[in-house]
Amino acid sequence: MLIGLVRHGLTDWNAEGKIQGQSDIPLNEEGRRQAEMLGDRLLQEPYRWDYCITSSLSRAAETGKIVAAKLDIPLLEPDHRIRERAYGQVEGMTAMQREEKWGKEWNLLSLGQETDEQLQVRGLAFLEDLSSRYPQSNVLVISHGGFLAQLYTALYKDKYTERLGNLSLTILEKKELEWSPLLYNCTRHILQNQR
Repeated sequence: MLIGLVRHGLTDWNAEGKIQGQSDIPLNEEGRRQAEMLGDRLLQEPYRWDYCITSSLSRAAETGKIVAAKLDIPLLEPDHRIRERAYGQVEGMTAMQREEKWGKEWNLLSLGQETDEQLQVRGLAFLEDLSSRYPQSNVLVISHGGFLAQLYTALYKDKYTERLGNLSLTILEKKELEWSPLLYNCTRHILQNQR
């Protein structure tokens, strides 16, 4: 079983440096173009994808709709467990705004945000459920940067820490009880089109 983990395409809030969290911010035109690029790339690669599942937030759902249509694969019902971290009071704020209001250590304060542990628990539960429901299938999962970063921490501790790019692709292969990374945070499809 392969799982392709994808961060959704660009939104206006991404471009402005605002934390989105569970605020339902749509893709912008660049984000839609990025999703098309990923779909085109996946058509050229040897991996075969059977299904696509997304978070219930519109930026992930629209990314998944574009990619699934390109690949002509079914789009499964959205799953709330792969939504972005709830950031509470800091949603919609830039780094400068957060630091002006709460200081550089804002993330250590209790401002209504989900903890790393909470994200990791729901991420691992989602993976376990997906692998038991589709053990012989390859599934694309369209989710969010903060959520995926915590899932990788849960799986691999501090081995993977680079910031995840919009429309980045990570491929994990299930071997017995382990998830082995075949590809991590790859945005080749976007970089090739920026020349």
